[in-house]
Amino acid sequence: MDPTGSVHRRERGFATLLIVVYGILALAATGRAAFELATKFTEAPLPYTLSVLSAATYLLVTILLVRRGGRSRAALWVCAIELAGILVVGTLSALVPGIFPVTTVWSHFGSGYGFVPLVLPIVAIVYLLVHRRAEVREASAAGTTVAP
Repeated sequence: MDPTGSVHRRERGFATLLIVVYGILALAATGRAAFELATKFTEAPLPYTLSVLSAATYLLVTILLVRRGGRSRAALWVCAIELAGILVVGTLSALVPGIFPVTTVWSHFGSGYGFVPLVLPIVAIVYLLVHRRAEVREASAAGTTVAP
C-alpha cells in the first residue's frame, strides 16, 4: 500500500472528525441560543448574546472546513478569534463570577461542555497550521508556490 495514500486517508479522517465535532457543537450551541433568545433574553442579554456568537462561530468553522478543508485561511482566523473569545469569557467568568448571571457555552472555559470549547479551537488551529506547512512543502518540492 502506498504510504502517502495512507497519510491522505488519515488526514481526511481527522478533518472529518473535526468537522463532525464542530457540527455537533454548532447544533448544540444554536439550539441553546435559540431557546435562550426566545424565552429568557431580557434576563441576561450579554450571556445570551455570547451564546449566539459561539453558535455562529461553530457554524462558520464547520462550513469553512467542509468547503475548504485544511486549506481554509478563514477557518484559521475564525478559530483564533474563537479561542480568544473563550479565553476572555472563561477568564472573566472565573475571576469575576457575577459578570455573567447565567452560564454561556464559553463560561469557565466550556466546563459545561466538557472543556471541548477550549480544546477544539486549539486542535483545529494546529491541524490547519500543519496542513498549511505540508501544502507549502509539497508546492516547494513541485516547484510551485502557495498563496500566503
